[in-house]
Amino acid sequence: MSLIFNKPLTEIIKDRYSVRNYEDKALPKNLTEEIENYISKVDNPFKVKVRIHLIKKDTYKDVIKLGTYGVIKGANYYLVSACEKEEFALEALGYTLEKVILYCTSLGLGTVWLGGTFSKGEYAKAINLKENEILPIVSPVGYEGGKKSLLASLMADHKNKRKSYSEIFFYEDFNTPLSSEVAGEYSEALEMVRLAPSAMNKQPWRIVKVKDDLHIYNSGKIDMNKIDIGIALCHLNLYMNEKGISGEFKVTNPNIESKYKYVISWIRNK
Repeated sequence: MSLIFNKPLTEIIKDRYSVRNYEDKALPKNLTEEIENYISKVDNPFKVKVRIHLIKKDTYKDVIKLGTYGVIKGANYYLVSACEKEEFALEALGYTLEKVILYCTSLGLGTVWLGGTFSKGEYAKAINLKENEILPIVSPVGYEGGKKSLLASLMADHKNKRKSYSEIFFYEDFNTPLSSEVAGEYSEALEMVRLAPSAMNKQPWRIVKVKDDLHIYNSGKIDMNKIDIGIALCHLNLYMNEKGISGEFKVTNPNIESKYKYVISWIRNK
């Protein structure tokens, strides 16, 4: 086993939770440099370009108002993500930003996905958003601290509210729920997927195990759910890579009758 971060991925995934109140102080320069260096090298399996910037709020205080409508308190740094409008762009953005967020978690920093509660136009100015790009997500990053705002308290994290294994994972078709016992060596990988964050904790991913392959479907109806799928795929792929289980994402035709939209498959290398 070869660690991806400074400790096992399973620990980092379990350590991550939504942080909405931060210490109102600057991060050490060496820490921001580490994050920026990681961002410069981060990739995704979809071969889609995703731009991620670590921006310091104080840098723009005299020209741009980077707001979060009262949801976030004390944050001075934000991860701002953008991509062009193309196939698999939102899945790639979810995958790539989650990889950076997990890295920040490994450094002891807090984050939270923000999809609608931020002033998009102002953040777009901060990263010089291009005409053909979209900016659907930002995340504050920093050390947790201070008192939560009233709005943040009302939006308290529900990290323990997750669908059961049998609700989202299936065996050979959608009529047969998959148990962790039948999942075998994929059991923990799928548990890491189950723990992935998603908009309103909807967990839109549905996965069908057929022999050694995993077919991923989307039960959601909005674009944000595509980002959720990307986050789940990040957890799945990073786990497989860390455990040395060889496979890759491919668009196939699994021929499984479904009311959900097929996205992609993780195919184990023979």
